[in-house]
Amino acid sequence: MKKNIAFPLCFATAVFIVTTVLSAQQAAPSPASGKNMTEEQVTDANIQLMRQDIRSERKKVVAANLPLTEAEAVKFWPVYDRYIAETIKVNDVRFALLKEYARDYDAASEERADSFIKRWLTFDQDNTQLRLKYIPEFEKVISHKKTAMFFQIDRRVSLLIELQLASQVPLIKP
Repeated sequence: MKKNIAFPLCFATAVFIVTTVLSAQQAAPSPASGKNMTEEQVTDANIQLMRQDIRSERKKVVAANLPLTEAEAVKFWPVYDRYIAETIKVNDVRFALLKEYARDYDAASEERADSFIKRWLTFDQDNTQLRLKYIPEFEKVISHKKTAMFFQIDRRVSLLIELQLASQVPLIKP
């Protein structure tokens, strides 16, 4: 029961902290290395920081909720890091699509709307394929039950992030 409560509480706290940090950074951006940054560069830099923070918190959530022996942990975390590295690649493309959507939001044509949703759904498929690819990799280092538990945790965290992201993206204008 405690773990059931700890998981969403821990992650919600993480999202709150990340959102607060991002808001503070956007309110008072500082020039990097003495150079003047455009608003888009500042936003991109802040988003990259937020993504790093989310990955860090995500790892903490997994560590707090997936019971691993020391021997399992030594083998598990390198596989986890490879999995997250591939997840980042998928999410980098998703982020680029969101930037495109934001840029074209006011003038989106029927074709652009169609393209956007099809590409967005492709990212969902890419994430699913990545999980399927890594099931046997994790099963080499932890039990099948722990692998299933890991992917349940991973999916929950992903859904929380998706929900947070979706709540920030305005619906397309009909």
